[in-house]
Amino acid sequence: MRTYVIEDLYEDDYAKIVKALDEIKLNGPLEGIYYLPLPEELLEPEQKEHLGECGPYFMALETVQGVAESQLRLELLVRGRSKIRCSCITYATPAQRKHMIEYLDRFIGDLGVSA
Repeated sequence: MRTYVIEDLYEDDYAKIVKALDEIKLNGPLEGIYYLPLPEELLEPEQKEHLGECGPYFMALETVQGVAESQLRLELLVRGRSKIRCSCITYATPAQRKHMIEYLDRFIGDLGVSA
């Protein structure tokens, strides 16, 4: 799996990030999993065609709190909320990947977390 990882987060910073994610209601079905929505203008043609059937599209962010360190793991796979398997569920394009990594970096930066 291709993943963008932010590690070595301080406990206070990790808690601040999780709280902010909870407040904007990006929670997935499992604890510690958040769905970061992918803007429609970044969707590939097939994803746009399948939007009504498979969408909305997102990338999963996993928050991992460990004893020694905490981290964020952004899965670089574009998933659909309505279907698990379809040809439109693919690894992020360079533009999608760039947008979501920059979004996550900006999100935690706006919280005053340096990573």
